[in-house]
Amino acid sequence: MYHVTKLIEFCYGHRLTQYEGKCRHLHGHNGRVEIELHGEELDPRGMLIDFGEIKRTMKAWIDENLDHRMILKADDPFVAALRALDQPVTTIGENPTAEALARLIFLKAREFGLPVSAVRMWETSDSCATYRGNENGSG
Repeated sequence: MYHVTKLIEFCYGHRLTQYEGKCRHLHGHNGRVEIELHGEELDPRGMLIDFGEIKRTMKAWIDENLDHRMILKADDPFVAALRALDQPVTTIGENPTAEALARLIFLKAREFGLPVSAVRMWETSDSCATYRGNENGSG
């Protein structure tokens, strides 16, 4: 089995609702995401997949939807206030933890047809969460 990994860096802000620590406040991160792809065979070029293809799809999506945006839970009271101030906000259905962002990016890679096996979301230089999906191939 072959594996390749593409690293994509982006900046984002978030906060966690129903959380007692510092992360309940709006704050930002310099995030890094590792998108790992897998496959049994290489193409005629000797590649599992061209790194440029991963960049064209996943980096473009991350730049458009996550980079330099406030990522919040859809029912967070700050969503309306930030949108009223014309600030870039992305909402998701759960707290925007590293775990949730890893899953979101994993599912998006699957949607783009990439043979993703894992996504590691580095929230800080020493803390990451990994999402691998289900053994049956679904998210």
